[in-house]
Parts: sequence; structure tokens; C-alpha cells
Amino acid sequence: MVSISNNNQKQQLLSKIATNDGHGENSPYFDGWKAYANDPFHLTDNPNGVIQMGLAENQLCFDLIQEWVVNNPKASICTVEGAENFQDIAIFQDYHGLPEFRQAVAKFMEKVRGDKVTFDPDRIVMSGGATGAHEMLAFCLADPGDAFLVPTPYYPGFDRDLRWRTGVQLFPVVCESCNDFKVTKKALEEAYEKAQQSNIKIKGLLINNPSNPLGTLLDKDTLQDIVTFINSKNIHLVCDEIYAATVFDQPRFISVSEIVEEMIECNKDLIHIVYSLSKDLGFPGFRVGIVYSYNDTVVNIARKMSSFGLVSTQTQHLLASMLSDEVFIEKFIAESSERLGERQGMFTKGLAEVGISTLKSNAGLFFWMDLRRLLKEATFDGELELWRMIINEVKLNVSPGCSFHCSEPGWFRVCFANMDDETMRIALKRISYFVLQPKGLNNKAAVNKQCSRRKLQISLSFRRLDHEFMNSPAHSPMNSPLVRT
Repeated sequence: MVSISNNNQKQQLLSKIATNDGHGENSPYFDGWKAYANDPFHLTDNPNGVIQMGLAENQLCFDLIQEWVVNNPKASICTVEGAENFQDIAIFQDYHGLPEFRQAVAKFMEKVRGDKVTFDPDRIVMSGGATGAHEMLAFCLADPGDAFLVPTPYYPGFDRDLRWRTGVQLFPVVCESCNDFKVTKKALEEAYEKAQQSNIKIKGLLINNPSNPLGTLLDKDTLQDIVTFINSKNIHLVCDEIYAATVFDQPRFISVSEIVEEMIECNKDLIHIVYSLSKDLGFPGFRVGIVYSYNDTVVNIARKMSSFGLVSTQTQHLLASMLSDEVFIEKFIAESSERLGERQGMFTKGLAEVGISTLKSNAGLFFWMDLRRLLKEATFDGELELWRMIINEVKLNVSPGCSFHCSEPGWFRVCFANMDDETMRIALKRISYFVLQPKGLNNKAAVNKQCSRRKLQISLSFRRLDHEFMNSPAHSPMNSPLVRT
């Protein structure tokens, strides 16, 4: 009792924002990360640990990055070749950012979007990652209590990024598996009407394209419908396009920037893009987030707010040089796309061989896995029960759909680009054993016999996968025992 009282007294000394649950850490999404942190898998040091498949990180092309860094020592002020620029970069810089950095980012954004549009460097506002960019826009566009519509399922971090410190709400636009979770005009109108009935003021619509967690793209018709919808309601459109360069198959990515250039009647003051180098280049540690707004007032306000989360000038200097190397960028985008497609194809094919289906996708660092048939009951409690089994027994951190606010239980997000090839194979074997394990067999001998048969089937299946992998035209060059053999 004394301890509880002391805790209450300590909390009363702090702010409500600091002590509330707005961060969203009490979620299965983050619980999976904690399970991995407590027992991290390692090929030799901890081969029975939890494999991290809940982190959307692109590690498949670091060999290309490292090669460029070695060949361009002047890009860093911490090398002999680049030290002469140390003072100029280390001294005070204003919150506009280095001009060469903004120009290079604008060119990279154009390249990633197939050079279909142009971006004005003077509209680029920096932030501390996409997290900071989203919060900054929320502060600019909405007051506490206002809301943004968000199609489901959506990235769990949005609950933290847009809500925690701003007091803004997120209102779901319910999308369903019967049409592959597509965003429809009907769903948008129903969500908006429901919010109106609840006296919730909608200030904008947030979309994620390519989608996290689905790995799918919004087609041109859908994007036009979305822009028409927000114009008719006179609300903002925030387009998170941080996975724009992760597309590995047709159809191609279409940015909202293309749509607004074509739709003459569109009010551009309502359009805002969030971008980052965390996913497309694989640099989450650099904390490079971008707000690109077509609204002059938002650009000016956001630039002032960016003082709370700037990108270091050392990082800007390095990236300005890298992103300005057109030959390297062309090679990187093409190679990254090829490697992501190959890895996703190997993973989903391996799952299909044991009867696990996934939503068809062509982008992102993850796919949407359908385990509905494995649920003991078709409820979110049933989903969490299955998820705990996968975490604790199978030792895989995959993220349950309920943490993404999915409207239907039984879907899981699986990240595939944050591991080497051998770890991928082990993850596939683990989930295959789990799916194929005999159920309802009490006789131990029968169980062992069936397990042996299943293991043989799986072993033969993975031999075929290994053969296909080793004979494919391009595979991940990451340091993998599979590659070495």
C-alpha cells in the first residue's frame, strides 16, 4: 500500500503527458520487441532465441552503401580526406538545413517516383525521422480533440506519433479482407459520417502508400477518389510515402504528387507528404524525416517547429554527397528492388508450401500473413493466444493484426528484410514445423512417427528452396553461411 501511495505521489509531481499511456508501449506490437530483446536469436551464440520479424528494416543492400562510403571518404568530415570541412559543418546552422542537402533530397524523391514529378527544395522541412515529421504535421494541422481518418490496418506507431503529445485522435476507416483491404469511397464516407455523429471534428485523412502493414499500393483511381474526397470535405491529406522505393514488382508506385499535378481543381493547400530515408535507404539510425507541404503557411510553421528535432549537419553533409551521386543512386534503387523482390518471393513461397497464404503485395519490407485457419476461435483473444504461442514456443516475433487495428482477427505482419539468408531459412523452418505439427495425437510413438515424416517433408521442401535460391541470378550478399557454402 505504501509503495502504491509513493508511486501516486511521484506521478502527481509529473505532467499528465509524461505519465499517461499515450506512447502506446502497452501493445502486443511492442511486447514482441521486448520478447526479442530479452532472448535475441543469434546463429551461433543463441540459436534457440527469438527471431526478430517485427522490425521493418532494410538490411539487404548495406554492401552497396559500405562500398560507396569507402570510395567517397571526403563525404565524411571524420576522415582525413574530409576533415578540412569539419569547422564549416560543426558550427551553428539554422533550421532550414544545408541547401545542398535539401536539393539532394528533392532530387532523390523525384528519382524514387520515376522522375514523374518535381519537388521544390525550399518546401522541404527536416525532422527527426518520420515520427517527428508526423507529429510536427499534427501540431500544424489540428487542435487537441480533433481527429484524422486512418484506413485500417495501419502502423501502430501512428498512435504514438500523432496522438501522444498533440492530443489529436485517430478515427478508423474500416477496410476488409473481402476486397484485399482496399480503401473505398464508401468506407471513407461511412467513417466521416460516423465521426460527425459522434461530434468529432475531422481535420484530415492519413494514408500510408505503400501500405504498412499490407505491402500494397494505392492505384491511380483510388488516389483520385481520395483527393476528391478530402477536397469535398475541405480537410487535409497527409500521405506517408516512406516506402516509395521498396516497390519490387508491377504495378509501379504512384505518388499523390502526381495526382495533384493532374487534378487542376485540387486545393493543393490541403496536400502534405511525409518522407524519410529510414526504409528506402535503410538508415533509421540517421533519423532523417521530411515534411513536404504544398501549403506555404504550413512550410513556414513546420520549419520553426523543426527546431525541436533537426537532422545533424554531419548527417546532412554525408547524405547530400551520397544522394547527389546519380550513378550510385540508380544502381542502388534497382538493386534494392531486385533483392527485396527475391527475398519476399522466397519467403512467401516457403510459407505457401506448408499451406500458409499471404496477401498479394509488391512493396514494403513485410507481408501480411493469413493465419485465420489456425485460430482456436475467430476472435482477437484467439489471435493473441496464437501470437503468444508463436512468440513463446516458435520463437518468432511476428506482429498480430489487432495491434494494427485490423478489423478481422487472424492476420499477422511478417518483416523479411532485416535478417540474413540463413536466419530466414531457420524462421521458415520454425513456422513450418509449427503449422505441420500433429494435433490431437496422444500416442507418443504416433506423434514421433508423424513428426519424423513431417520433418522429412519439410527438409525436402527446403532443399528445393535452397536449390532455387543458390541458382537465382541475384541473391542477398549479406554474410550468410548459406551463401558461403
